[in-house]
Amino acid sequence: MKKISLLVIGVLAGIATFAQDFDKNIASARSTYSSGALQDSRFAMEQMLRDLDMAIGKEILKLLPAKLGTLPVVDKEDNVSGTGSYVGLYVNRHYGSVPKQGSIEIINNSPLINSLNMILNMPMIGGMMTDENQKVIKVQGYKSILNKDVNTETGKTNYQLQIPMNNTLLTVKMDDSSEGEITGVANGIPLAKIVQIAQ
Repeated sequence: MKKISLLVIGVLAGIATFAQDFDKNIASARSTYSSGALQDSRFAMEQMLRDLDMAIGKEILKLLPAKLGTLPVVDKEDNVSGTGSYVGLYVNRHYGSVPKQGSIEIINNSPLINSLNMILNMPMIGGMMTDENQKVIKVQGYKSILNKDVNTETGKTNYQLQIPMNNTLLTVKMDDSSEGEITGVANGIPLAKIVQIAQ
């Protein structure tokens, strides 16, 4: 618990704007709780968690690569949000432009985590749900699902790699790519650091 508190404090120390909102929402939650306005206190705490998710998301963006293979980052399309509830942190970064694009998406407490883990950890269920365009691979020690989609009109192959890491789902998508290209990109992402920050 102390490690998590120190990590949260470290993340917030680097982002003054978020820290100010965070402090304001903590103060509001305490005062409304003390006065018995529990709904208002709950709202202030949700705002506080949203601010925290936003600060963590900004730190995660700093860890993501400037290129996805040969695709340059499109940082004006970066999207970081926090819901402050069951699905918390959301980070999305785009790369490249039409016709070849890619993205990295990180969702904390994703509803897909349980389904993916069931496929990955129960061979019988995984065997019934997979086809020739889906396979289980390991990326930096994490069991992952690699999906291949061949566009019948263009003949180009697009890939999606889903990496469940504890309660965080990281998804890499690449258009017109190869299995080696997407797995190479995924192996270059600092997954352990992202997991540590996202928790």
